[in-house]
Amino acid sequence: MIIMDKKISTFGEQNSDSFKKDVYYRLLQNKNYNWRKLLMLSTIKILSLLHKVQEIELTRVMIIDDTVDGKQGKKMEGSCDKLWSNKEKKLIRGVNTVSLNYSDGISNFMLDFAISFNNYMRVKLRDFTNELNYRTNGYKRRAEGLMSKSKIALDMVQRAIDNGIYADYLLVDSWYSKPVFIKEVKEMGLELISRLANNNKIWTFLGSQRTIDGVYRRFKKIKRIKIGYYGKIKYRYFSAIVRHSWVGKLKIVFIKTDSNLIPIVSTNLNLSDEEIIELYKRRWDIEQGYKNLRTYFGFGQEQHRIYEALIARITLSFLAHNLVSYINRMEGKSETIGSTFKELEYKLTALAISMELFLEILEEIAEIEEFVKAGEELAQIAHILGVVRQKSLGWRCER
Repeated sequence: MIIMDKKISTFGEQNSDSFKKDVYYRLLQNKNYNWRKLLMLSTIKILSLLHKVQEIELTRVMIIDDTVDGKQGKKMEGSCDKLWSNKEKKLIRGVNTVSLNYSDGISNFMLDFAISFNNYMRVKLRDFTNELNYRTNGYKRRAEGLMSKSKIALDMVQRAIDNGIYADYLLVDSWYSKPVFIKEVKEMGLELISRLANNNKIWTFLGSQRTIDGVYRRFKKIKRIKIGYYGKIKYRYFSAIVRHSWVGKLKIVFIKTDSNLIPIVSTNLNLSDEEIIELYKRRWDIEQGYKNLRTYFGFGQEQHRIYEALIARITLSFLAHNLVSYINRMEGKSETIGSTFKELEYKLTALAISMELFLEILEEIAEIEEFVKAGEELAQIAHILGVVRQKSLGWRCER
């Protein structure tokens, strides 16, 4: 249904054996289903198959990011006011989704997500529709929304590691890149690469030059400045190793454009400046993942009022994205997954039309008087094929 880009209402209308739409809505709203486990275990299976074709030298990364999607419904559970939208460059009402992504530089897969609340929730937790026992999965998903985004992110990374997912680096943006966060990531056994927030209250280093600007000015005088290009943008860069009281030694690559100073930090001191810059660019993989999710899989378009249904629908979007990404990789395509999505949609549609025509032919033959006896058998065959077709494809074509 998701891959064929069909809504629940259309799915029900085009399938005479389908459950009514209320059955699907009750499935989405169920407070007991462990949607997180479904997404994690299915992705683990995909990655286990992917390892068979992965080249050993590929650098695997996990990426943490959050995204905000606007929602207008005043009674939508999980939506909040005063969320900053990078896309719209202003505060909006919507849902803030924190996600964990896996990428090997060729394909990317969504591993986990959580919805983060703020102090401006449109519907308070006590007013949510479903009353939950603290042991239910739905209760746990609500409780995590009250945690800080840093805590949510660390828990998702730890779950991925506990489930056996391996990555060489964790990539995050400057919002997450705080001393406590980096320290905990290192304790998990992961190396981290991130942009640093140029904030003197967050980052103070040991030595005479304690601020990021101070470190930059000091080493600018003694380091060899190198030139690089990002598209048409020309930048200069050099690196320095600094020490922090909590985190220990860090390597910072200072990138200077005409208007900005961009410090990129790495906990791996052995990486070259160029390797750190190239690896940090890989953080864009999750942005491409969000784009594909919104374009093809309905992410961000959810209008479910009940919180548990919102969690379920996002999970199904991520699951469909991962399946199409895997198919795209196995078929060795260099195109984006959009082409694979459309091709799958066309193939399933063509298969449904072909089977529908074949069934019509069998039904016509079964009605011919000369074949009355054989027609009974043909009718049975047509009936069986019809059941198989509906169960396999889940919908029928319009005649």
